[in-house]
Parts: sequence; structure tokens; C-alpha cells
Amino acid sequence: MLDLTTDAVTLTEQLVNIESVSRDEQEIADAVEGALAAYPHLAVTRHGHTVVARTDLGRGERVVIAGHLDTVPVNDNLPARREDGILHGLGTCDMKGGDAVILRLAATLPEPNRDVTYVLYEAEEIEERFNGLRLLAEAHPELMAADFAILMEPSNAVVEAGCQGTLRVEVRTTGERAHSARSWRGVNAIHGAAEVLRRLAEYDARRPVIDGLEYHEGLNAVGIRGGVAGNVLPDECVVEVNFRFAPDRSEAEAEAFVREFFDGYDVTLTDSAPGALPGLDVPAAKAFVEAVGGEVNPKFGWTDVARFSALGVPAVNFGPGDPMLAHKQEEHVPMEHIERCEAQLRRWLSW
Repeated sequence: MLDLTTDAVTLTEQLVNIESVSRDEQEIADAVEGALAAYPHLAVTRHGHTVVARTDLGRGERVVIAGHLDTVPVNDNLPARREDGILHGLGTCDMKGGDAVILRLAATLPEPNRDVTYVLYEAEEIEERFNGLRLLAEAHPELMAADFAILMEPSNAVVEAGCQGTLRVEVRTTGERAHSARSWRGVNAIHGAAEVLRRLAEYDARRPVIDGLEYHEGLNAVGIRGGVAGNVLPDECVVEVNFRFAPDRSEAEAEAFVREFFDGYDVTLTDSAPGALPGLDVPAAKAFVEAVGGEVNPKFGWTDVARFSALGVPAVNFGPGDPMLAHKQEEHVPMEHIERCEAQLRRWLSW
């Protein structure tokens, strides 16, 4: 059982000690649903292993505060332990500290100044088709409707606005096989990839400023494959390229840029996800940024804020913990981050 009357650090510890590797979230979802159902000011619903709790007070604004319940596989980092103001353990940073803050707010703010939809969802750490937020948006889009959304991914307890989009392509060069002893009789496709790599090495990153935040795009080779045998010239080489694009580009615009960049080559799109604009000009966002101290950074990675953006809901990342520690064996979170995030969100949602 989860005790939502305890402090947020202790609640984080309770959540961490419920093992919830992706696709094995039933126990933690049951605990979350059972704990929230005890509060009559919340309307609690469940979709799969995603739990939604809503206030319905007729306020002028509605915000969504969301966090995922799953973790990456255990790596000899359970149960949780405390040491010198630090809580160690799988999920402490990514992102059960944020989940604890969500649960504390849901339980202890019966009359917030904005209506709030709290979402604790499954399967964020694995393939997109399992993602609980995506499945909720498809089955019950009305539960995702809001004026503003906060995703409590670790952000060192400061606001990270929007997120960059990402796409991957395969750039293919072709040649003609020949015996390596008679290489002049063929065309080496791996050698043909030299121009692809040269273009990447000379790429000048675009740095657009959006809502006062400077994003930094990246275009990089992340894999290369080719070769037939130790005595054969290869007739194909594939360079896998990842493009991290600023949120002022659409997926179509990003793909068009990459295809133009590799003009003359066979380019195959293999994966794509849109970015999310910061949306810091909406009233709820302005008030939130002011409530948490005014510091805002751009988000360079991709997060589920993009799902809200696709639904027309401006969103930011804001949660305890250093994102660089996510998925690491030594994952941990400063207890002060958890306490500060809760206090700042409570202040923003209070009269």
C-alpha cells in the first residue's frame, strides 16, 4: 500500500520498492489506483496500467501533470536506500521522484486554483506502440485535453521547455563486387561512403531561438554497416544518421532537409517523432515559470511533451533529478529536488 499522507521522499522510496520494469506495471498501477481512489475530490479512471485522477471544480483553466510508472530493467539497484541527503535506487530519478510529487499533490490539494488532471502511465521506456500516454490519447483524448501540461521527467528541478524532434535515416551507397586482389574490376561501396561522412563532419548546426530559448540541432552518423567477406569488395554500405531537429521544424520539413543534405544518395526514412514548441506565452505557463523561479532551459532530447504538443497542448518538462543519471546503475536523486518540486508546484496550484 502507498501512504499519500507521508512526505514525498518517503513516498518516492515506497514507489521505488515496487518493482515496475516496463510491461510489468500491474502491481504499481494497482497501488496507485487504490491510493487515489480513497480521495473523494478525485475522479479516478484506469486504462490498462495507466491511472488518471481528475478534479472537476469548474476552474477557468485545466492543466495535466504526468509521469510514467515504468523503469528500465533492474541492475542490482533495488531496494532504495538513503545516504547523505540522496535517495539511491532504480527509478529514483527516472521518474518515481516526480511520480511521488504528483501523488502528493493529487491527495493533498482538494481545491486547486486550476482543475488538474494527474496521469501516471505505463510503458514509456520501451517501444512507442506500448506507450501508455499514446494509448490514452487514442482511446480517451478528452482525458488529455488541457490548457497546459507538465511532464515530470528529470530536469534538475528547473523548467525545460518543449523538446526537439528526432528522425533516423539510412543513407545507402552502392558499388560492384569484385575480388579484393582485382579491386580495379569492381566499385567499393564503403569507400563511396566517404563523401557521406565528409558532409556530416562539415555540418554546421542550426541554432534557432524560440520563445527566447536557443535550441541546438544535431546531425550525426550513429552507425555504419557494410562488407561481404574479407576478400570481396562490398557492393553496399549503409550509414545510419540521426537528426535532432528544433521544434520549429515539422517532421516533413526535417525529412526534406535531410534528403536535400544527402542529395544524390539513396535515403530511407526509418523513424521519426515530432518536437514540441515551448508554448511559454500561454497564461498558465507564464504563471508556472514565475512560480518555480523563472529559470527555463531548452530540452534537447525527445520526451512525451511532444504528444501534448501534437494535441495542441503546450507542455514543459519539470522534475527532480539529473537526466544524465537516468538508466544508470548508480541512479539517484537529491531529496531536496523532490521537496523543492513539490513545494513549487503546490505554490503554483494554491490560491
